[in-house]
Formats: sequence, C-alpha cells, structure tokens
Amino acid sequence: MSPLLFSHFTATSCIGTGADATLSALRERRGGLAPCRFGDVRLDTYVGEVPGLDAVTLPTHLSHYDCRNNRLAWLGLEADNFAERVREAAARHGADRIGVFLGTSTAGVLQTELGYRHRDADTGALPAGFHYGGTHNPYSLPGFVREYLGLGGPAAAVSSACSSGAKVFGSARRMIEAGWIDAAIVGGVDSLCHTTLYGFNSLELLSTQPCRPYDVARDGISIGEGAAFGLLERAPDAPDADAILLAGIGESSDAHHMSTPHPDGLGARLAMEQALASAGIPAAQVGYVNLHGTATRSNDAAEALAMAAVLPGTPCSSTKGATGHALGAAGALEAVVCALALRHGLLPAGINTTQPDPALGVNYQLVNRDAPLRYAMSNAFGFGGSNCSLLFARADAASR
Repeated sequence: MSPLLFSHFTATSCIGTGADATLSALRERRGGLAPCRFGDVRLDTYVGEVPGLDAVTLPTHLSHYDCRNNRLAWLGLEADNFAERVREAAARHGADRIGVFLGTSTAGVLQTELGYRHRDADTGALPAGFHYGGTHNPYSLPGFVREYLGLGGPAAAVSSACSSGAKVFGSARRMIEAGWIDAAIVGGVDSLCHTTLYGFNSLELLSTQPCRPYDVARDGISIGEGAAFGLLERAPDAPDADAILLAGIGESSDAHHMSTPHPDGLGARLAMEQALASAGIPAAQVGYVNLHGTATRSNDAAEALAMAAVLPGTPCSSTKGATGHALGAAGALEAVVCALALRHGLLPAGINTTQPDPALGVNYQLVNRDAPLRYAMSNAFGFGGSNCSLLFARADAASR
C-alpha cells in the first residue's frame, strides 16, 4: 500500500487530555486506574474514568447528540486543536472530500440504560427526551463528529468489538485509494456504562486490582474509556522528517469463538504478517509493538504465540495497565501511543506488570527506554476473532 500521512492526532483517556498529557503520563509511568466509583455500579474492580464528563455541555444545536460518549468525543476533538486542524483540511480539500470513520463498541448505550430507569409505568415508553439515533445508535458517534465539524463526506461507524478503533484505518485507506475522498478522520470513542462493566464481570474477566498485562499473576482486565482521533491524508512527496506515516495495515477474522481468541494466535499472526507485507518491510525493522495485552490469561497467551512467530524478541508492552481497556476506542488510543513513541523516540514500559510470565517469552518492557524508532506496530484484537494490526513509520525512516 502507499503510505498515508497521519498528519494530526490526539488522545484523551484517564491518564490525560491531549497528546502532551498522554506523553507525560507515559514518560512518568503514571496510570489512571482507580477503584470503580462509576455511577451506582457496585463491583470490586478498577476502571479508567475520564473526569468531568458529566459537566461537559455540547453546543445547543447538537443537544440531540447529548450522551456521555459524545461528550467524551467533544472533549477529544477540542484537545490539541484537532477540530481546528480538521477545519483547515476541509478548507484545502473541501468539506465533502473528508470522510469520518470511527470505532465504538457501545456508543451511547448508557443513555438507554438511564432511560429505562424512567420508563412510563403504564406503557413502558422511554422518556420523551430520549433520542436513540443521536445517542445509542453506533452511528451517533460519526454523525455527531461529522455535523460538529461541518463535514459532508462519507461517514461510517465500525463496531467490531475491541478492534473497532483500529479497523477504521482500513476503511479510510480504502476510500482514499478508491478516490472517493482526499482525507479522513479516523479514531474511536468508548465510554463507561453498566453494560460493559457488568457484562465483563459476568464473563469473570474483571480484575479486582489494576490490570497486569503479560504478568505471571495476571487475572483480568480493567475497563477504561477514551477518545482518540487522527487525520489521514495522502502523503506529500517530501514530508517532514518526523512526520508519522501509516505504512501498513493487516486485518483478519479467525472466527474461532465468540469471546476467546484462537489458542494458537492464528488471527493475530495473520494480521501482523499482513501489516508487514502491505508495508513491504522485514520484521527486523519494527522497533516496538504496542500489544493488545488485555491481561487475561488466554488473550496474552495467544498474542504471545503470534509475536513469537512474527516478531520474536521485538521490544513490546501494553499500555492498558495505564489507561485500562478502552474497548472500541483502544485501537485508536494505542495507535496514537505508537505515533508518540515514533516521534519522541520512546519505548513506553507497561505499568503494574512486575514479573512478565516466562511462559509467554516476549521482550516485555518494564522500564522506559529512549531509542530511535523507525517502525512501530499496534495490535487490536476483538471478540469473535476480529483482528487488526497497524504499522506506523517515521517519514525519514520510510524514505530509506
């Protein structure tokens, strides 16, 4: 594939709002997980909650989109002047030549959960002010972003569980290469709700402490929330040396099981191999992998097998120990982490993990390292075997 310019990007999660805050937290190895105090949830687990979302107010003309997920999206769009950068791109390309492709797993389902508490006692009708299309519907996210930014190009929601925020990069690339658009907003937003917290609890996948990816004593995930966005454009002939390029994409669907990854890491391996092949580079050039690394026994074991087959010995870590698992937003959030790692020459260590499981055999980073990076890969694997690996590069490295 022809590399695309990842011209602007931003991330908001429990470790900070914006790229600078995110980078500082990674450098300081500071996590944002805390005992769950979300709403009236009563579960013995840790979550990554973005503070202050209930106080965010959307513009009046967009009130029909009002829900926690879209308030988080608005917070993310305003960070790092990202919304302004998109409007500048619209002035260059035309508003109808910019697409919007965003991932989410639950969108504004919290709004429906709250609505059910106030149904009419006689008819069961939801409150009159409830707007399914603008909140709970997965398209509410790209619909809100598209309308808020005044764009007129194609827009779509991708909801493929935890690979959603990564697979949108593939959707955008195909539309750009087909000539339908000149640029695209990609990213993902997912917010805390009862459905995911109690749902993962019913699967016995929640840890009672901050999650410990790849640790010998790992015992489950910590759910987080986040919003991450990027702007993809055709790469110029001579991009700046530190510009970040989307160099390769790999997607697979092993469909092994509804909620358990293929035990041999088949789908993960295929996605990673395809990302390398589409970029046309050997595995040895990849300097860092941001693992999917959820901290469940089976997920980390399956991904480790894929790493051993495709990128043995490559420095890697999971930043979910800091942010929690942002579900449909995780792939986008961790894509931004890879972009920051490339731009600043940082191999971010995983936090909370103290004793990497020797049975997994990966080069898991326990301390931060400064090192020049040429390529970095981000893995995102979802329920049902929906897998995606993204390969990013520094422009000065890719040109060589």
